[in-house]
Amino acid sequence: MEMASRMPSVMVMTHQILDRIERVCHDATTGPAGCCGSLRTPCGFAPTLSGFLLARRLGSDQNGSVSTPEADREVTVGDAADVVEAAGHFRIYLGAAAGVGKTYAMLNEGHRRHQRGTDVVVGFVECHGRRLTEEMIDDLEVVPRKVVEYRGSRLEEMDLDAVLSRRPKVALVDELAHTNVPGSGRNDKRWQDVLEILAAGIDVITTVNIQHLESIADEVEHMTGARVRERVPDWVVRKADQIELVDSSPEQLRRRMLHGNIYPKQKVSQALTNFFRTDNLIALRELALRFLADETDEELLEHLRRHEPKGVWETCERVMAAVTPAPGTDALLRRAARMASRLKGELDVVHVADADATRPADRPAMEKLRELAADIDARWYEIEGDDPARAIARFAQEHQITQIVIGSSQRSRWQQLTGGGSNVTRVIREAGPLGIDVHVIALRKTPPAGASPARAAEESRLVEVSTPEGSDSTPGR
Repeated sequence: MEMASRMPSVMVMTHQILDRIERVCHDATTGPAGCCGSLRTPCGFAPTLSGFLLARRLGSDQNGSVSTPEADREVTVGDAADVVEAAGHFRIYLGAAAGVGKTYAMLNEGHRRHQRGTDVVVGFVECHGRRLTEEMIDDLEVVPRKVVEYRGSRLEEMDLDAVLSRRPKVALVDELAHTNVPGSGRNDKRWQDVLEILAAGIDVITTVNIQHLESIADEVEHMTGARVRERVPDWVVRKADQIELVDSSPEQLRRRMLHGNIYPKQKVSQALTNFFRTDNLIALRELALRFLADETDEELLEHLRRHEPKGVWETCERVMAAVTPAPGTDALLRRAARMASRLKGELDVVHVADADATRPADRPAMEKLRELAADIDARWYEIEGDDPARAIARFAQEHQITQIVIGSSQRSRWQQLTGGGSNVTRVIREAGPLGIDVHVIALRKTPPAGASPARAAEESRLVEVSTPEGSDSTPGR
């Protein structure tokens, strides 16, 4: 409970520091706090920022103590710069659909940096006739576009070489998944242009909708019936230092569409009855939220591995099943999968290779378990360790596991007494101080022919052991 409660306090401290920096910088450029400046916010929507991305460099001082809100009151702007992460080299504003405000958020960030003295240029922004977006460009330098003749039409594209020659500190480049007009440059896709700009040492802020990610595009086509022609590889998006979600409810987005703030009025009716149906927008919003949640979860795990290796933060449930070739382990694995599904958590399956010396006779059983793990969408890990109990506990700690599922001991009481106890008991003892719960599942053996249902039920009973720190009254010794 103590570990789980520390993240909110860190978040509060982060926002206090950021608010202080914002006020000081705002005063320096626009006058006293409260005056209207050009840090404009669009009416009806605003970017939703990931607090963890801003807080991830906060932590303990050299003596291991954690900063408190009281101590934070004495923090100066110079001190804050040391604990608040600098703006990323590559930032992406992610949205569920057109019109949520990604381009506006990108331009708003460009204005903030420009007011603080940063050299910012607009590499390419598509306004789509939106008046508010056009007004946001007025005060920023715009790199002239390249005009291309294509099939009897004059089209405009970003001039990559002009951006590289200009060498700004930050380039604003809209629509990451855009396909370039043939003959407009050396790259087919805008994301390839962006990678070149990044390689030249220029920071890039860009935008993308969730349906354009390669891993999601097919599912979006299936749900909406609309073809997703422009796609960007997932690895390009994951390469970003910061991904920020620009969120809008389906109802709000449809109202903006109806008022002509997204598409021209002649296209509104068709859009509202097709791609912009409420059910489609709900699904797209969930996809965007889940993608960002997965990214933040991975970043949190990496942060905890570096800075809090001894703690488990219960930001979400993570289930681990420890498996062996023992008969009945497949039932244990299925039970763990059901538990993970009910908890809305992911499942890791761990086999400690040296625990059973991987005898040749055990290999078919382990291969079947590996296949079953793939079928239930679990991650399989093969780890080595002379002490299986410690290896399991160490893996659980490193991967922020909150629940361990393990099979009951197959050793007799005499074997446990003479052999240092069962591995089950030792896993419980190792997990207890870490605050990790352990569930002991009675291994389900195939009942002999003619066995009664009552006997089969008795064979498959579940014993759950919760292991709070300091507890020593656990069954199965």
